[in-house]
Amino acid sequence: MALGSVIIVGGGMAGFAAARELRARGFSGRVTIIDPEGMPYDRPPLSKDYLLGRKSPQQLLLADPAWFSEQDIAVVTGKAAALMPDEGIVLLADGRSLAADKIVLATGAVPRRLEIPGADTGSVLELRNRDDADKLRALLWPGVRLAIIGAGLIGAETASAALALGAQVTLIDPVSPPLVPAVGAHLAGRLHAMHAARGIEVITGVPAAITPDPSGSTITLAGGRTVSADQVLVGIGVAADTTLAAFAGLDTDNGILVDERQRSSHPNIYAVGDAARVRLPDGRLLRRAEHWEHARNTGATAAAALLGQELPNHGASWFWSDRHGVHVEGVGSMAGGGTVVVRERNGVPVASFRLDVAGYMLGCAAVDGGLLVRAARRIIDRAILVDPAKLADPDVDLRKMAR
Repeated sequence: MALGSVIIVGGGMAGFAAARELRARGFSGRVTIIDPEGMPYDRPPLSKDYLLGRKSPQQLLLADPAWFSEQDIAVVTGKAAALMPDEGIVLLADGRSLAADKIVLATGAVPRRLEIPGADTGSVLELRNRDDADKLRALLWPGVRLAIIGAGLIGAETASAALALGAQVTLIDPVSPPLVPAVGAHLAGRLHAMHAARGIEVITGVPAAITPDPSGSTITLAGGRTVSADQVLVGIGVAADTTLAAFAGLDTDNGILVDERQRSSHPNIYAVGDAARVRLPDGRLLRRAEHWEHARNTGATAAAALLGQELPNHGASWFWSDRHGVHVEGVGSMAGGGTVVVRERNGVPVASFRLDVAGYMLGCAAVDGGLLVRAARRIIDRAILVDPAKLADPDVDLRKMAR
């Protein structure tokens, strides 16, 4: 039976990409996006330009509302409460029900909870959606004491933005430096050192409790040290939102399990973005990805699969982040074994590369090195054998090695 209708649950990049790609690939049937916040919008700016007031809510939108009308894509504001996979039905929390031939779950991820006393009080902030960013921004007046628990990408980006807004920032993380699996030890050390160099108090420690007090909150660390703050933000990563899938009986394991076509354990249900995790034909589970480009790519893959078309080849994964005026990019994977080659300029690490035992590149990360990362991606995708000495030489143009 020909595909006549698709419901997409979730209006982030993954859900939007699935809808856009369906139309781009010629699908003329009914497409509906369901999201509690309505029009799909971009999340990465929430901890950067949006928090700083450089982008408006309208500028966050992934497409103008008129585009959805032109593309005949319906956007339903509502929260999906349950699925009936056999019938292709999505039940909304307000009692409405919508039906389609196929359903794409783009439910994303939810912030990980800090499992310590006091972390579940209403005074502890998180940053996952536009409302969270609005709430945080309203509290960031000059001189306010902001403690951020978690110094990963979101924590670091928020610390940088809060400092620019005049806050007194304390950044707490059990690992020093964070982000070694993402960018390698040398770049991770350089990036983490930027916080203290700009006046942020950096503490390596494990929070044990958060206690409200008349002036805000007191964070008690394991070992007894305390940190006083007017506001506390927890940014310790995210967990896949598998609630709908699990209640519908789909296979889940730190994500909604899908095949290479983004198809779940039920033939009527697909999953994309942060919520999805690939299970290979031999049963092995790949690591779940949480990056913007991955969300876009899996949305495109699901659209091609739904239409029975050839799946796109996306190449090595890519991510980016910003802090304290520098731009960080990474491609492939810097985590795991192999040889790490560091490129320095004037004694400062500017890029790191991970090679396998044969000398093929597996991953690359760089600070303010977008062209270099782009070249590294071509090297990874084309399996070009590289000379470690040239990788380490800052005067060697990586683009020549990628030809």
